[in-house]
Amino acid sequence: MTTRKPLRKPARKSARKPARKPIVLTPGGGRQYPMGRISAVFKADCDETAQAYSISEWWLEPNTQGPGAHSHPEDDVFFVIEGTMSIRVGKKWIDAPPGSFVLVPGGVIHDFENRSQKRAGMLNFTPGVFEPEMEGIAQWFKEHPPGDAR
Repeated sequence: MTTRKPLRKPARKSARKPARKPIVLTPGGGRQYPMGRISAVFKADCDETAQAYSISEWWLEPNTQGPGAHSHPEDDVFFVIEGTMSIRVGKKWIDAPPGSFVLVPGGVIHDFENRSQKRAGMLNFTPGVFEPEMEGIAQWFKEHPPGDAR
């Protein structure tokens, strides 16, 4: 009689506990940053990602300008989840319907706005941490409400 050997080695049990815990959020869950016609919901940042990246939702009411043209050294990734978001990449504006993915390389001027008559939202992924800036960003939008989109 022959003895069969296991196809793979059994997983080792680690005595070390994971430093971070999984995050599970229900729809709409996260840390809310209302800014009038714009709102952000942070899903993960800072300690939750070991300072590696930030994930947030950005929601714009109909016909609403976004943050304004800007650039930063880090890449910016957008994934449209509802409505149509107009996203500027360099000098070109792209109308991005749900399911659209846009990667803006670091250093490239970009912006976004909702030119439609329906609310629009997208996920934003960026390397590094972003949420510590949100208090100042939210205050700026309270003092400078976004105008109508083009």
